[in-house]
Amino acid sequence: MVQLYGKNLSRVDVAAHAGDLTQFAGVRLMTLDDGLERGIRMLEFRTGTGLRFTVLVDRAMDIADCDYQGKAIGWHSPSGFRHPGLHEYEGEGGLGWMRSFSGLMVTCGLDHILFMYDAPADNYVYNPRETVKQSIHGRAGTIPARLTGYGERWDGDRCFLWAEGRVRQAAVFGEHLELVRRIEVEVGTNDIQLSDRVVNLGFYKTPHMYCYHINVAHPVLAEGSRYLAPIKDVVWAVHAGDEYRKQNTGYRTAIAPTNPFHEQVWQHEMAADDGGEVPVALVNDELGLGFEVTTRKDQFPCMYEWQNFQSAHYALGIEPSTNHVLGQGAARERGEMIWLEHGDERRYNTRFRILTNADEIAASEARISGLAAQPAEDYPEPSNNFVPIRGRA
Repeated sequence: MVQLYGKNLSRVDVAAHAGDLTQFAGVRLMTLDDGLERGIRMLEFRTGTGLRFTVLVDRAMDIADCDYQGKAIGWHSPSGFRHPGLHEYEGEGGLGWMRSFSGLMVTCGLDHILFMYDAPADNYVYNPRETVKQSIHGRAGTIPARLTGYGERWDGDRCFLWAEGRVRQAAVFGEHLELVRRIEVEVGTNDIQLSDRVVNLGFYKTPHMYCYHINVAHPVLAEGSRYLAPIKDVVWAVHAGDEYRKQNTGYRTAIAPTNPFHEQVWQHEMAADDGGEVPVALVNDELGLGFEVTTRKDQFPCMYEWQNFQSAHYALGIEPSTNHVLGQGAARERGEMIWLEHGDERRYNTRFRILTNADEIAASEARISGLAAQPAEDYPEPSNNFVPIRGRA
């Protein structure tokens, strides 16, 4: 049944109450037509609960806007949702990506995810190309997708909104990787399902790294908002040492927008439930609103926390990753790089959920704390214990 406005409605009931489902919920395609965003195709989803989010077809089908009953969840940075045709991948010494960095979710990959790196290119068997120059967070997030379909799907009396597309990252004498992405949400719910498949369509043995930069913003993020996670160990912090307490900001509790503020990044070792799932949330108790991300430990063994509390850039990042924060060089040296032969693929299944009231926040917190009691202190000493990632080839 479709749950709308406090009632359970059958497919016939929905049809009887409106000439078209789009009166209550739906997904539609539009094109942005002004400024830096001009020309970007965008899908808008509405679930009938007050949840609305947009998917940028021409930016890897990443999720841009997200709001619930008029309250923003997704981050809008000053850069806006810049058209990929304006993007300079290797610009500004590899930091040009920052001029396109905005939205609830930005995909990092498909062969690189962290800071700038000159990767050995001998696997591509082309002598003039000695290295692959990798800029911050990789190429994928600014590649337009081929939209293969979108719409509504009925399963009995349940209705699902969906979209699917393909993002190809390829070069002559280089990688030939494809991301197949499907986004689905059931009408009458606040749960977004993200299903990704990355496959090597080429015949060169190709490295693969993957990460989601999930950026939660005000008003879910506000002074006093809490980061909830099943943390077994605080592994690493970019500001550890003499700078650890300098900004008076620990890992657990957000501060108000601050000027100046230097970003803080942590890596946490997370516990998973019996089904292999890892839930992480940011909650605003005063507002009674939260955002929960659930990933799989076998797909994303690593998790980063990004604090960007700079005024006008205000966001907190939940970042599931295939690799430690140490970078691509370390991944290669430690034998933790994923290598894909022709036809090899990796799958990633992630769920985003809006926590709409105090009861849902409490249930999420109970589930998370039941897996591991996160450190009670704001500044736990990082262990620098990067657990080996097994089974990579």
